[in-house]
Amino acid sequence: MVRRKSRLEALFSLSRYQKRWGAARHTKAIDDFGPLKTSLVEPSDGKAKTGHIKAIDDHLANLRVEFQGRPEILYHHAMLIVLIRREYKVEETYARFRTLWEQEADFLCENLNLRWLISATDTFADHDPDMAARAIAMMVSVFATTIKIYETERFVSGSDALPALPEKIEQLQPAQVPLFEGMCLFRVGSDDTLRNMRWRLEPFFKHGATGRIAATVYDRMQDNDTAYARFRALHHRDRTGWW
Repeated sequence: MVRRKSRLEALFSLSRYQKRWGAARHTKAIDDFGPLKTSLVEPSDGKAKTGHIKAIDDHLANLRVEFQGRPEILYHHAMLIVLIRREYKVEETYARFRTLWEQEADFLCENLNLRWLISATDTFADHDPDMAARAIAMMVSVFATTIKIYETERFVSGSDALPALPEKIEQLQPAQVPLFEGMCLFRVGSDDTLRNMRWRLEPFFKHGATGRIAATVYDRMQDNDTAYARFRALHHRDRTGWW
């Protein structure tokens, strides 16, 4: 696996400085987030580009296209993440990011999509001084990444269009079906594994902003087209429900 650059290597990396040139133009401190919740990002005829954009001005202009018609606070949140990832005054910028979440977690969780909620947890996991917050954030990141990976496997194998086979579900019921190294397959329809996991997650969901994001991401994964939602639709044992 390719290692991260050492601090010394990063210090002498020209691209490290190039990618944040001009960042100071975008760092106005915000004391009152109220106006950002009611004002909307200007409409645009353009379409947001994907992929890496080197110049920070161009990157942030592209973000405004992505957030057109949405509350300015959502763009502001994304901008802070970009500045942090481009290593612009990280400690100061992260403090602003954390303040935003401390004051507006409910609004952000309600209005950000999963992409930006997960980006937020990645940011918490990288920079928060509270290791408990970092651990919860990392849990969310691993959870979401695992779903992304197996859903991609379903897509590339063509199995995303295949219906569940009743005979296979029936095969899981009488006894545990081995998976590997002592693990067994999930008993679709009745298993208590996800309910028990949900119970264990409850204390973490109550831990500050990262807990609020964790609860939001978990709930949305039960409604979007994931294995959680598909198994939820097949579940019939009320006392082992996990949603």
